[in-house]
Amino acid sequence: MNLDRLARVRRHNPGAIDRAWAARRRRPLLAPDGRMLVVAADHMARGALGVRDDPVAMASRPDLLRRLAVALSRPGVDGVLGTADVLEDLLLAGLLDDKLVFGSMNRGGLQGASFELDDRATAYTADQIAARGLDGGKMLVRICLDDPGTVTTLSECARSVDQLAAHRLPAMIEPFWSIREAGRVINLLDAESVIRSVNVVSGLGSTSAYTWLKLPVVPDMERVLAATTLPVLMLGGDPREDPEATYAVWAAALAQPTAAGLVVGRALLYPPDGDVGAAVDIAASLVHG
Repeated sequence: MNLDRLARVRRHNPGAIDRAWAARRRRPLLAPDGRMLVVAADHMARGALGVRDDPVAMASRPDLLRRLAVALSRPGVDGVLGTADVLEDLLLAGLLDDKLVFGSMNRGGLQGASFELDDRATAYTADQIAARGLDGGKMLVRICLDDPGTVTTLSECARSVDQLAAHRLPAMIEPFWSIREAGRVINLLDAESVIRSVNVVSGLGSTSAYTWLKLPVVPDMERVLAATTLPVLMLGGDPREDPEATYAVWAAALAQPTAAGLVVGRALLYPPDGDVGAAVDIAASLVHG
């Protein structure tokens, strides 16, 4: 990846971005097997830069882009999820042809902020996603019964579901049932909490025809996946477990009927051994193998 070229284009020729979106080769939403593997790279826009015990692991943009370039080059990787800054770097580098591209929409709930649960839309809008030829939008919905910011998030996401549906584009919703504890937001990762969040967000908007879910893999995942008929993509989260244990859990979850694939970021881009290509290949074999 020519990082000098990216910097020059952004400084001297910003109109190249719109032209590149218009020229991008697109592909069908689903592979022939009906599954997808998407690499996530939208954490940074909420100020979430940490991986395992390194709080700024994702702070270097050149390093992140190199890792994303490796991931997108591997067979079986269907696409990428990100905010405009990251996606446009990948676009200018010529890495998004024949890939799915999902725009992250609500990044307003900054990690650690007093307003963290007020996940307002500060990134892509549905109209911008459609105008640029992206393949769908993604929303984070953290539901905390003690935080009034939750209702703002629910209202904005419901509106985005309808707007994306009007363009016949998928709305990928990532829900969590959350609490505040000692000033920190904690997502409850038990089956009952995830099932409750699934039922709340599945009802957002006036149609669920284009709604997909992005769910954490938790114990008793079979019950979670039986709580909906919507397509479910499972997320990887911050990779703290042994990779082999993580892959085994993913494989078991992918065997369920509503499981449509994986959306994984840090677990693939920052594996413990540093081998991005090998981690991505294992995930691709689980999804498409």
